Amino acid sequence: MVRLTLDLIAKNSKLKPRKEETTSQYLKKITHINFSDKNIDAIEDLSPCKNLSVLYLYDNRISRMTNLNYATNLTHLYLQNNCISYIENLRSLKKLEKLYLGGNYIAVIEGLEGLEGLRELHVESQRLPLGEKLLFDPRTLHSMAKSLSILNISNNNIDDIRDLEILENLNQLIAVDNQLLHVKDLEFLLNKLMKLWKMDLNGNPVCLKPKYRDRLILVSKSLEFLDGKEIKNMERQFLINWKASKDAKKISKKRNSKTEGAKIYCTKLYL
Repeated sequence: MVRLTLDLIAKNSKLKPRKEETTSQYLKKITHINFSDKNIDAIEDLSPCKNLSVLYLYDNRISRMTNLNYATNLTHLYLQNNCISYIENLRSLKKLEKLYLGGNYIAVIEGLEGLEGLRELHVESQRLPLGEKLLFDPRTLHSMAKSLSILNISNNNIDDIRDLEILENLNQLIAVDNQLLHVKDLEFLLNKLMKLWKMDLNGNPVCLKPKYRDRLILVSKSLEFLDGKEIKNMERQFLINWKASKDAKKISKKRNSKTEGAKIYCTKLYL
């Protein structure tokens, strides 16, 4: 096993120190660290790397998110395909914009309170016990309500995403290969997410429901791509006209029914 240490970073960095530089000055200059697929199982204290903004640690064996709270300038964190079970020690990363945690063992999305700049969250394909599904802590959802624009929750056995309604600035939702079943739930969500322009639900049972695509296009004016297929203006306008015609026929039928009922009532009065 390998531990990510300052010595390891110094040895492998492409950025070479100047002769007059101290180790501390040299480490302070580093902005990007890439140790993906290096069999790393733990992160040691890297606090001298004060200007670190991008950290690549995917495809390793990390089980705990330790010693990351120092990296207050971190904007991108790549930890996908590790052995992480809990999201922890990230609340001081106020500048974090993109967080990649796919392919871990996380059962609950939590511990992200205070990350008001988080724009992208990727938590796809968690390796959960059979029958379990990925859950969201309401406090974390609330903390991301105004910032999050891209969310990937694919392949997590999820059967309900109505709680995501709080993510008012979400514009891309990727939730393929889950267990979403009800079109009404999606209509409810789309009525709330006014900025969503891309949604991919391929591989969910709901995609097989009659008029699934038509219903979602009708309920959302902002949606431009659904399940990888562009929604063209002609398609949306056709559906709008079709619905208007259908509604008009219903109203007309209702009126005729009332008129017919009134006629029958008057006839009975005179008999």
